[in-house]
Amino acid sequence: MVLTIKQRGVLIGMSSGATITVVLIAAAILANPVHLSLETSIGDQIAFALKADAVIALWLAASVGLLARHRFFTPDDIDGGGLTPGTQKAHILQATLQNTLEQTVLAVLTHLGWAVYMPLSWMSAIPAAVVLFLSGRVLFVRGYRDGAPSRAVGFTLTFYPSVLMLVLLIGAAGWRAGRGSTLSGSPAGEYAPDRRADRELTPQPAASSPR
Repeated sequence: MVLTIKQRGVLIGMSSGATITVVLIAAAILANPVHLSLETSIGDQIAFALKADAVIALWLAASVGLLARHRFFTPDDIDGGGLTPGTQKAHILQATLQNTLEQTVLAVLTHLGWAVYMPLSWMSAIPAAVVLFLSGRVLFVRGYRDGAPSRAVGFTLTFYPSVLMLVLLIGAAGWRAGRGSTLSGSPAGEYAPDRRADRELTPQPAASSPR
């Protein structure tokens, strides 16, 4: 199969986005700049993810606002896409809004699952994914008018972090299910993350010798 120029451009953009995603998410996990305490509860972890995702919700709200503002000030679009053919700008704003909504739902659900199931030392991946999301949205919106190759990097920087984290999340859940690991006495039961992995990754203070 011979690829067209646009298909090659999209492939390059996808490859670039995938590379950036893997490098940044891996760096966030390895460096772990967040350093949540081992005493952090599941509720605290969920709150941490929701606070990070508040910026994503803000971007979605801005996208809704831009389309609403355009419709209000444009007579050809004020009645909405269901009643009028719409201008090109309205179609672009609607398309970017729709894509942002889809990406937002996927990202937020993935981040919440990550906050509940993954080791505490991996929580830094959430804000890293948010940074990638916002960067991707900026590039996607700016490149939309120029066609698929111009928005490919932006799309992948938004989409691939969620896919990567979701794959790791499913793999971790499957691994834990295979081990049959649970936290005894935990109200979350089998849904609670295994803190032993975090303790193994966290340096412990050396025991003092008796005097």
